[in-house]
Amino acid sequence: MKNALVVVVVVVVLAATRGTCAFNLPGITNIFKPPSPTAASRPTAKLASDESQLLQAIANTGNGKDADLETQSRVLSIVRRMEISAPPNPTLLTNPDEAKILDGDWFLQYTAPSEIDGEGEVSSDGKWVAVEASEGESNLNTRQFKGAGAVSGGGIKVDASSTPALQSFDVANSRVTNEVIAGIGTVTVGGTFRPSTTVPSRAIVAFDTGKIALALGLTLDISFLFDIRGAIKGTKEAGWVETTYISDDMRIGRGNKGSLFILTRDRDAV
Repeated sequence: MKNALVVVVVVVVLAATRGTCAFNLPGITNIFKPPSPTAASRPTAKLASDESQLLQAIANTGNGKDADLETQSRVLSIVRRMEISAPPNPTLLTNPDEAKILDGDWFLQYTAPSEIDGEGEVSSDGKWVAVEASEGESNLNTRQFKGAGAVSGGGIKVDASSTPALQSFDVANSRVTNEVIAGIGTVTVGGTFRPSTTVPSRAIVAFDTGKIALALGLTLDISFLFDIRGAIKGTKEAGWVETTYISDDMRIGRGNKGSLFILTRDRDAV
């Protein structure tokens, strides 16, 4: 058993010094909070219809893992239409009133690359392109993450096809936390974020907390790995997630590694 734990720690150390994250894995259960009540952003009838169509399209896809090319194309087309029709308020991350719609817990229902087989996003409305994806001096990793139905945090790929991963925003304290239940146990990673100066709705994350609650009953605190990575890279900033659409019930995001994320307030929405 000791050997098994050593293997887990070594794998995590190696991964943390090499990669960053697309859907940035997160922190501790007791820092999660219920969704804040929002004063606005019920979608229009057309957007409500788009949300419904999107949920139908991603149903039974194992969080994107089992989505065929036709489904991926349909999802990308609906998503792009929604992003263009209702972009988020540019003060989403800085205005306390606007931030209420983002605050709290979200469940990841679908994740996949923003491009299909390297051919670009299929959409009659045009392709989504990240603006200054590397974030200048932060020099963030933008190498494409091709894992559908999976998330990657600190270079650690975790299958999220069977259970929705949890992402929680605490805008007032500038923190984001993710939790994924994996075969070895529950992996949580969290950190602080700052709004991008290039894209206001983009949160650039610097991880400082990491834990693996093993199914065996032990908990590994791997937070020190982010100090090591920060020393090697010269910064703890490891990735970003950009909100491209948001309502009271649904959030769509894009990551620094080109991933598309669809999240809902209701864990059982899909």
